[in-house]
Amino acid sequence: MSEDAAGLSIIARCEAAGLRLTEQRRIVARVIEQSDDHPDAEVLYARACALDPRISLATVYRTVKLFQERGILDRLDFGDGRARFEDSTREHHDHLIDINTGKVIEFVDPEIEALQEKIARKLGYTLTGHRMELYGVPLKRR
Repeated sequence: MSEDAAGLSIIARCEAAGLRLTEQRRIVARVIEQSDDHPDAEVLYARACALDPRISLATVYRTVKLFQERGILDRLDFGDGRARFEDSTREHHDHLIDINTGKVIEFVDPEIEALQEKIARKLGYTLTGHRMELYGVPLKRR
């Protein structure tokens, strides 16, 4: 995704990419933009149906696949068998997944970012991107 696209809505990026946007695709795009979590297709479907009960689950699946293929959405796999999605232009962040509840916590840590850059340089590379997912269980409180 280009830096120019970073400030544009999903609908604007779809239009710029020449995608035909039906009203149902527009609803799915709006639902994704309004999501502050990492919904899977079924969660997106439930939210879209609240806005337009005529939307089918198949339409949601086809729409997220199309958006993913065009680089508008990122597909995330947190090991629970459910593909989840987020806007590809969101600010960089990493994920901590609670394996007991499935809760996903977004975080950014400058020390981790610097360490990854250092490792890439040490191995003779310029880091162009990364995705990090940590899995854990809450510490027991006494």
